[in-house]
Amino acid sequence: MSSSFVPDEANDYIPQNILLTGGAAVEAEQQKNSISSLPARSGFIGSHAAILLAKKYPQYNVVVYDKLDYCSCLANLKEISRLKNFKFVKGDICSPDLVSYVMTEEKIDTVIHFAAQTHVDNSFGNSFNFTQSNILGTHVLLEAAKCHKGIKRFIHVSTDEVYGEGESFETEAMKEEHILEPTNPYAATKAGAEFLVKSYHRSFKLPCIITRGNNVYGPHQFPEKLIPKFTNQLLRGRQVTLHGDGSNTRNFLYVEDVARAFEVILHKAKPGQILNVGGENEISNLDVAKKLIETLGFKEKEKELIAFVPDRKFNDLRYTINSGKLHELGWKEEMPWEEGLATTVEWYKKYTDSFGNIEDALVAHPRIGVAPGAGVTNTDI
Repeated sequence: MSSSFVPDEANDYIPQNILLTGGAAVEAEQQKNSISSLPARSGFIGSHAAILLAKKYPQYNVVVYDKLDYCSCLANLKEISRLKNFKFVKGDICSPDLVSYVMTEEKIDTVIHFAAQTHVDNSFGNSFNFTQSNILGTHVLLEAAKCHKGIKRFIHVSTDEVYGEGESFETEAMKEEHILEPTNPYAATKAGAEFLVKSYHRSFKLPCIITRGNNVYGPHQFPEKLIPKFTNQLLRGRQVTLHGDGSNTRNFLYVEDVARAFEVILHKAKPGQILNVGGENEISNLDVAKKLIETLGFKEKEKELIAFVPDRKFNDLRYTINSGKLHELGWKEEMPWEEGLATTVEWYKKYTDSFGNIEDALVAHPRIGVAPGAGVTNTDI
């Protein structure tokens, strides 16, 4: 899916040097523009945003800064690894000296902050890591950006989960002014990070923008999340493990649509704005499971391929957001649900082995990294 967006150079923001956290790496022997040489993995949404920006805008320098955590994946950025305007830095966003060095050395004027711990199940058993990455990591980036002086945009990528649960299916779609009422440790750390971002905008005039997005799916996603997890369970001849009765709904947005949203936000959004990034595909988890079973050709075995397992400690009924402000900037969802799902399934058929050993991600309630030996570690992939 290509992007038809064209920035207005007279009126839009035009970046020069972009630091994108949580994007990814490529194999060391293929990476000619890397500050560090190492085997590679990659982020999910960040990798798609980096690919779009580096390929479409050769005049922009794109620096991807990534810790290479457990959910990173080999060679997600292979297609831009040789581009002269792309560079990878292996680093932890909680490392103030390295973050500051990179901002200065690369003359960064724009930060797009994707890096985060994001899996709700893990946050129930490993919540300190979420506080470290999502709150402290964001604080380090903000302080470095404040001291760097050359930052013209700081785009903080948050989540619709900060709003809390949509209490019923009649609940009105939440707008950006809605109160934040997170219900799980992951969402709480993302809400906490947002308050830090807002404080740096107000106190230090840092030109910050916040986005709050729906559930995203598509190629490159680590198989702990619903769609790639169910797909990989089915590809291995296993039942899908459905939490509770499967009635909880989520709004699923295809990852390339999200990358295009960030292209628009980068150029069109103004400092101080908060923007919802949502689609029109609100679907129950049960219906997602059924559609994946059908897509993979197992419809006649549907009943035997669905296993209902105990629910999470707390599982929000739904999230519903109003993306009218983003639509006004010129973005709209383009990928139809069924086409996006089919494209995603085909990608996992071809590339699921690129994640290495994912067995701990395919259990009903993963707790990756909770204790030594309890799940995939940062060095397993």
